[in-house]
Amino acid sequence: MSAPPPVFPGFDPDEVSSNPSDNPPFGAVAARRMSRRTALRGGTAAAAAFLLAARTGTAAAAPGADPRGLLGFTPVPTADDDTLVVPDGYETQVIIPWGTPVRPGGPAWCPGAGNTAAEQAEQVGMHHDGMHYFPLGPGDEGSRRGLLVLNHEYIDQDLLFPDGPAAMTPEKVAKALAAHGVSVVEVEQRGDGWQVVASPRARRVTGATPVTFSGPVGADHPALRSANPPMGTLNNCSSGFTPWGTYVTCEENWNNYFGTEDPDWRPTAAQDRYGLSATGGGFRWHLADPRFDIAANGNEANRFGWIVEIDPHDPAAVPVKRTALGRFKHESCTVTESRGRVVAYSGDDQDGDYVYKFVGDGSWRAHRAAGRSPLDHGTLYVARFDDDGTGTWLPLLHDAGPLTRAGGFADQADVLLRTREAADAVGATRMDRPEWIAVHPDNRDVYCTLTNGSGWDSAVSPRRPNPYGHIVRWTERGRDHTATAFDWDIFILAGDPLHDPASEPGEDDLFGSPDGLSFDADGRLWIRTDVSNSAQNLAARGYERIGNNQMLAADPRTGEIRRFLTGPRGAEISGLAFTPDRRTMFVNVQHPGEATAAWGAPGPRNPRAVSNWPDFTPDGRPRSATVVVRRRDGGIIGT
Repeated sequence: MSAPPPVFPGFDPDEVSSNPSDNPPFGAVAARRMSRRTALRGGTAAAAAFLLAARTGTAAAAPGADPRGLLGFTPVPTADDDTLVVPDGYETQVIIPWGTPVRPGGPAWCPGAGNTAAEQAEQVGMHHDGMHYFPLGPGDEGSRRGLLVLNHEYIDQDLLFPDGPAAMTPEKVAKALAAHGVSVVEVEQRGDGWQVVASPRARRVTGATPVTFSGPVGADHPALRSANPPMGTLNNCSSGFTPWGTYVTCEENWNNYFGTEDPDWRPTAAQDRYGLSATGGGFRWHLADPRFDIAANGNEANRFGWIVEIDPHDPAAVPVKRTALGRFKHESCTVTESRGRVVAYSGDDQDGDYVYKFVGDGSWRAHRAAGRSPLDHGTLYVARFDDDGTGTWLPLLHDAGPLTRAGGFADQADVLLRTREAADAVGATRMDRPEWIAVHPDNRDVYCTLTNGSGWDSAVSPRRPNPYGHIVRWTERGRDHTATAFDWDIFILAGDPLHDPASEPGEDDLFGSPDGLSFDADGRLWIRTDVSNSAQNLAARGYERIGNNQMLAADPRTGEIRRFLTGPRGAEISGLAFTPDRRTMFVNVQHPGEATAAWGAPGPRNPRAVSNWPDFTPDGRPRSATVVVRRRDGGIIGT
């Protein structure tokens, strides 16, 4: 079967809700809450004057804050050029673009996309997303040498194959699977630059790597029985790391890879709730690999939608899908600890879905000492945001509330396999695409990006629709992350006041569709954006002044926000990591050159139609890549 001609996306699939529940939406909650809002950006004790300060482009300090603030760089303007821009006094270096051998001497990148599936399995994957830097060595040594571990969200078949998405073949599916997953590379600073070095730890985890399952949904659970062994991780978006030194990666839009030609197939209620359909996301892998035929091999889909733990220091370690953290479209897994217990936050990135928290049931150190995983023992909660600025974490436990046999849930494994339906049943709050979550290193406040959505006519999304998104912040009761109650507020409503007066950025810090979110050790909040390519640069969608996707830095104490970086055309700015000394930043640029409404669509005849970043070679194609950012004077990033 031939593929349709490439076109720009008319919408982002994450912007379409699959939530049929009548749970209270966040928009109605936020709308009522905004009328009593007492703080905007500077924490729960900040003055109401922040509202005026945000709209006038000035920033009043929260009581007791350092008036000098955390941001010492000159902000960059918005841009629509096919380049990457950082502030004066900073320099950049592109490393590990898609196709880089994970080990020196491995198969070289072929600019015409001619690498085989076997070669791609030894190269850095496509569409870089969540990332963490694991230092190798103490002190200064660890800031000069370490492991970069990053995941690869999805693939662009127009760029991955020489002939684009023409007739699907087993080799094409194999190459697509090899371009997914996780890359572990060892990097070292040598002179003024960073480079990949030979390492016994280097490895690729792909869509075909053997995996296992742990927790309430074990590897032998009937719902996981399939026609092939358990293998692979797909559509990895955002990531996290644990106190014991492992990397956790998040399976998001895995439903897109399944489809069928069976005219009699109809999704079950559970499959429909997860967005499974006969056409899938248009990848058509089922035509060449029965593993992805949802009618013939339905349980294979149950093997995706999990948090996957990978030990970056042991290349022989089998990746483990930790089922106690639930099955949904995970975006982020932010792991912290409180009272000696592990806590993991995660958003379900689809319009109308929820925010979750896993709380371990005892000391994580005791579990580790006994040979148990702390991520296998605990309780998964889902958030309810109330219109008085308080919230409750609702437990997803079998035999608690409606999660009973009479309510249609057989046992705890069933609750976790059908996490979305369980969250529907307990009355969680529908949100505008909850994505990355970050915990402040000092006061322990929690921040979550809500990229955009329909608004839901409820209280935690004060706009309907909500094309620009916002960032919500909450404080766990008693600043204890194991608590079941919290207090919440809006940190900032993104957008352009020219099109929406409710938007709060000033003229110098316009942004929309916040996505990636991270704190550095000093407490700077780094915000990355993911404006859909159906809206990027377009006046009709209110994004012409916002330009290409970008990264900003915010000082939560003062409310000040400055734009630090703008990316090339068609790209989003995704993963972020720092060396321990904070003098080197690693940031991922994902899917440059992807089809856009503003610039056109790449294809086999012209893969450079939208972008040619970062190589700019006449016969090349755009590549996702990691960018090293450093101050020319060797100082701390952001100061």
